[in-house]
Amino acid sequence: MSGIRACDTELLELGLTLPGFVERSRQIASLPSLGLLTLAGLTPSHHECRYIEVPDLSAENETPEPFDLVAISSYSAQINEAYELAMRYRAMGIPVILGGPHVTALPHEARKYATAIVLGEGEPVWLNILDDAENGRLRLIYDARKLEFDLADAPMPAYELLDISKYNRLTVQTSRGCPHQCEFCAGSNLITSHYKQKPMEKVLAEIDRICEIWPHPFIEFADDNSFINKAYWKALLKELRQRKIKWFTETDLSVADDPELLSLMRESGCAQVLIGFESPTESSLNHLEQRTNWKLNHYADYRRAIHTIQSHGITVNGCFITGLDGQTTDVFDQIFDFVRETELYEVQITILTPFPGTALYERLKKSGQLIEPTNWKKCTLFDLNFRPQKMTATELREGFHQLAMRLYSDEFTRWRRERFKKNLRARHAA
Repeated sequence: MSGIRACDTELLELGLTLPGFVERSRQIASLPSLGLLTLAGLTPSHHECRYIEVPDLSAENETPEPFDLVAISSYSAQINEAYELAMRYRAMGIPVILGGPHVTALPHEARKYATAIVLGEGEPVWLNILDDAENGRLRLIYDARKLEFDLADAPMPAYELLDISKYNRLTVQTSRGCPHQCEFCAGSNLITSHYKQKPMEKVLAEIDRICEIWPHPFIEFADDNSFINKAYWKALLKELRQRKIKWFTETDLSVADDPELLSLMRESGCAQVLIGFESPTESSLNHLEQRTNWKLNHYADYRRAIHTIQSHGITVNGCFITGLDGQTTDVFDQIFDFVRETELYEVQITILTPFPGTALYERLKKSGQLIEPTNWKKCTLFDLNFRPQKMTATELREGFHQLAMRLYSDEFTRWRRERFKKNLRARHAA
């Protein structure tokens, strides 16, 4: 994803003046494709690799060549751009490989635009693809969904292919999957069937490699839920403490129950954690997860957890979804009040988005609630593409706009950040 994308022109215009939207857009725009860098790192040395961001191609208004093989990875919101690019290369006689979560979810669609498609994780099949391409025998589908890939075999991503000046953070992955299995999640659970952890030695080697090309970097751990294995992380954080880096990741609020972990996080350079609270009220949390009711069962801990984490000098970016089942127009005031009461440093609001391949998409499709079932451009988290349960589409869209203006106003953004600093000073003084 290249920055925050939205079809809603009114929201985009608002976003130009809202600090929270502007900052998050810059962060997202600055994330390279870790999947493609990983495959490049797996590629034998007799091949020459080049890494290109799609927006750079658009800006140049050209298609770089000559290439013997092109691999493209994309999310749903920009899949049409990926398809268009694939067809441009194929028109030149260059074979194109397409992969990523969207392709895995919709192989029959993607195969129309590619020479070959990859389903599931790319690493188990990449060397086969290269061998087949060298010998002119590419197959249409490389299905890795039933192949087990051990992250102990993960290659070093080819960070050296990047122009570091284009990025304000780089990604490192310590795990894939998440045991919570939220109905709406379009994360790595779409390409892997279970949670798995990368060996600590490999993670540290990747960070050391980044530090060689970018002294004192900002790292974003590209995990769906980083701290599932807390013993693993405590050992990792003690090593990170020596690297003098700053970092960000996604987690759940269980980190608040472990003071040792929080202290190690802060000492090792953790600047912020993103936590999906999803709803400020209990009713809409029921059955968000397919296997457990984890968020509902921990709802009573929401406020305490935010206070505890932020008291350790780690800012919390709290995420909330509007349009969940059971929510009425009251949800917009409820989210604002929750953010104000808890003094969240950062907040992210989204509109419930049915991504292809998710259980949510299938449920809404079956119930006839999807408005445009194949309009992938609306898979942005900021565009409405379903009929909400207890409010009209207009009420949801307009309520979202008003909430964004209130949350991301200069005044309220400044107040939240000043409260964080004041509380932290008071804690240290005590």
